Amino acid sequence: MSAVNNPSSVTVIGLGPMGRAMAGAYLDAGYHVTVWNRTASRADDLVARGAVLAATVDEALRANEAVVLSLTDYTAMYTILEPAVAALDGRVLVNLSSDTPEQAREGAAWAAKHGARHLTGGVQTPPSGIGTQEFGTFYSGPRDLFEEYEGLLKVLTDTDYRGEDPGLAALYYQLQMDLFWTTLTAWLHTAALADANGISLSELKPLATATLTGMGQFLDFYTPRIEAGDHGGDVDRISMAVASLDHVVHTTRDSGVDPALPSAVLEAFRRAAAEGYQDDSLTRLFEVFGR
Repeated sequence: MSAVNNPSSVTVIGLGPMGRAMAGAYLDAGYHVTVWNRTASRADDLVARGAVLAATVDEALRANEAVVLSLTDYTAMYTILEPAVAALDGRVLVNLSSDTPEQAREGAAWAAKHGARHLTGGVQTPPSGIGTQEFGTFYSGPRDLFEEYEGLLKVLTDTDYRGEDPGLAALYYQLQMDLFWTTLTAWLHTAALADANGISLSELKPLATATLTGMGQFLDFYTPRIEAGDHGGDVDRISMAVASLDHVVHTTRDSGVDPALPSAVLEAFRRAAAEGYQDDSLTRLFEVFGR
């Protein structure tokens, strides 16, 4: 059996921290692994473990049918692969690069034009979680292709197939990133405010953890109300949130900390109040944001 058709053989292109973790997971699983990276020295430890370093992108593509891409974005994919498009015919591109849903759709169409099939992936773990089933990766694209290569994909993480549309995995990934970055940024702002008032992060952390853990209860409570279009202010009100956030902003400013983050949240609630929703629940922001 040729290397191209060997189900235990894979190419990994892009050896940043995530790509190196992926190549390492395949080596640990007994795969024959070919790697390529613009800076070849990043492959040194993988080569020492048995990986084959391709001299060119063309060589890396031709080595295996399955090609995992771990790149900064889809622009990087075009930059790297366009000089070697002749080698794309018959390949399966598992694109685990982060980008927008529209870029994923365009990337899948571009791959098809050159004879390759494309699976979009959205990895939900840092490099340390690669090689375990503790974390998952969203996938979208042709179902038959996903099912055929699911074993290869599960070497990296658990799998979560979201549908045929190539943009879906990228969309679900960006939804998670929206929540992740805004939440973590809020924690950093809270930490800065605490520090400005002489409260250590070690003292703050269990309190913040308890607050974040309790958020699940709010999601359970508010989700069915949002889906039902019920924004009645029987539990909370926009006007209450405006007053509370105003206090947060003043406390932040008085502490010498940049108030831009809570001010932006306050502005969203003020906008809802100005539109006549001051007696509605905070869930009214769902519609305000949507417009």
